[in-house]
Formats: sequence, C-alpha cells, structure tokens
Amino acid sequence: MSSTDSAAPRRTALDALHRSLGATMTDFAGWDMPLRYGSERDEHVAVRTRAGLFDLSHMGEITVTGPDAAALLNHALVGNIASVGVGRARYTMICRADGGILDDLIVYRLAETEYLVVANASNAQVVLDALQERSAGFDAEVRDDRDAYALIAVQGPESPGILKSLTDADLDGLKYYAGLPGTVAGVPALIARTGYTGEDGFELFVKPEHAVELWQALTEAGAPVGLVPCGLSCRDTLRLEAGMPLYGHELTTELTPFDAGLGRVVKFEKEGDFVGRAALREAADRAASRPPRVLVGLVAEGRRVPRAGYPVVAGGEVIGEVTSGAPSPTLGKPIAMAYVDAAHAAPGTAGVGVDIRGSHEPYEVVALPFYKRQK
Repeated sequence: MSSTDSAAPRRTALDALHRSLGATMTDFAGWDMPLRYGSERDEHVAVRTRAGLFDLSHMGEITVTGPDAAALLNHALVGNIASVGVGRARYTMICRADGGILDDLIVYRLAETEYLVVANASNAQVVLDALQERSAGFDAEVRDDRDAYALIAVQGPESPGILKSLTDADLDGLKYYAGLPGTVAGVPALIARTGYTGEDGFELFVKPEHAVELWQALTEAGAPVGLVPCGLSCRDTLRLEAGMPLYGHELTTELTPFDAGLGRVVKFEKEGDFVGRAALREAADRAASRPPRVLVGLVAEGRRVPRAGYPVVAGGEVIGEVTSGAPSPTLGKPIAMAYVDAAHAAPGTAGVGVDIRGSHEPYEVVALPFYKRQK
C-alpha cells in the first residue's frame, strides 16, 4: 500500500448509496462525505419546512464504561456528567489544562455505568487520546467505537411523523437531549432526540451493516411529506442560522468556553477536580469583570457574503473577526457569526461593517440565534 493509499479518505457504510443519488462528495476531516445532492438551498429549505436525511457517520463515537465511568468523565470534561440521568444526554466540552477548548461533545448516558461520548470528526482522535490519558487511576475503560456505528439523522418538522411510522418506541415521551434504545424499520438503534439544525429531529446510531436498509426505509417513509437527502453544506447553513458553534470556527484551543459565551457548560460546583478548573475559574472572573470579544450575529444590508477570517470594522478600526458566514435561505440575506469587541456587541450597534476584499460592507449586529423554530 503506497503512502497515498493510506491517506485516502475513509468511506461511510452509505458511500455507494450517496454516489448512486448523484451526491457531490468532498473530503471532510479525512472522510469522503456528501456535500450536496442537488441544490443546497433546496435541501436547507426542506429541513426548515419538511424533513431532511443526513449521513453523519463521520462523527467520533467513544464508549466509556466501568464503575468509575461517571467519575472519569466528571474529571475529564467540564460538565457535571454524573448528574445526567440514564437515557438522557448533555452538551459539554473537553478542555486543555489551560482552559482552551479541545472539542465540544454530546455525552449520552446509556446505562448506570455506560456512556457514549460523541466527538466532532476532526477531533475524534484528539478526544479519544485525551480521555484515555485522563482515565489513569479510574476503574473505567475508554473504547474507540468509531467503526461500531453508522449515524443517520432525520431533521425537520415532519421528522417525528416519519419516524413514528417506522418504530413503536415512545417518541412522544422522548424529550430533547434524550436517547432510548429501540427498533426503527426492524433495525436496532439508539434513538436520540438531538441535532445540529435548529429543528426538531432525531439521530439514529446503528451498526454500519444496517445503515443502507435504514436509510432506504426512512427515504420511503418520508417521500409523501417531502423528505430529501441532505449534505454537509446545508447542515452548515442550518446550524449557522440556529447560532450553533462549529469547532475550528467559533470554538478553538485559543478560546475558553467563557470566551465563546458558553461558560454555562462549565460546572464548578461538581464534586472533585477537573482538567482546566483553575484556568477556567480565572477565565470566568475575567469574563465577568472585563468581557473579551463577544460572539454576535451579523446580518448584511447588501448581498456580499462574509467568510471566516474577514475583519469586522467600525470607525476605520478592526473590532473583530468573522468566524462563519453564508447566505441565509431563511432570512434571504447573507449572515455571519463574529467575535467583536464588547463595546460593539450590543444588538443594533451602529456603524459596524465587514471588510470584504477591501470594501467595508455595512452589517447589522443582532442577537443569536438568527432563527428559532416555533415550538
């Protein structure tokens, strides 16, 4: 095997199916993933108004088991994982000793002493290594389960009805950020009411050999209500409208959760020490007395689209930087998330623009998220 072969992107269990659907594929975090099947705008609108089907099998699943599983996760992560009930999930982060964010995670408590940690594809190995290193002295096992799962998401207002037609699991009783084992279209699955789109929806963790069968059953069940396959491109515009951070953009090792406006995920009151506690306490005090740059929403007055890294300006000075930007199909205008100096962070602040290739385009500062679904 040549070195170029070994660097070839990994393929999910649904790879051949994506290609048969005419997907435009892209290398994402070392995986060959569908970027779009047709129009990314149409896919985005389908999720907002009907339903979309996503292959998320590139995400990194790590299982933590054993008598000290809860204690290990409380030590390794910033959240209070021991307080998560069986069948529930929590959004949290793993930080370095200096408080910098290594990744944001969802942790599912599957049983009394069993947890499923889901990391971003680009950070899965980093998170696995950190958890294994931090497990020293705990009676717990950290297992790489990336090859044990395929992950399929159905998102959008029609998703509960689609799923109900294929399972007898109690979906009505399944709260947001909860997960339960069940059978979907005859396939054993962990059914989680989570997602990254701002819509109601479900993420289905199944064995890779069941992925094609499940995808086809969901496609068939969703056809009458307008479900379409969706790629990573519209997933990005959906999460941006919903004000959800993306690692490598809004979250990096240079930022603490407090810098990112997500200090609420850090639980100082939990029992025992945790990695980064001292640095995060300092970051919390700093944020309270002298806020650093603040993450805000920006809505374009014109048509030009801002991109990550573009400077945010006011009065001829650079006051911040765009972290994510795209046309918003829902708002009909370009939008962006950006870190800006606290003095310019209030919604409605006048005179703020984005430097797009030397031209200062006017933008309105707004509170996040840009879009919130009607309950």
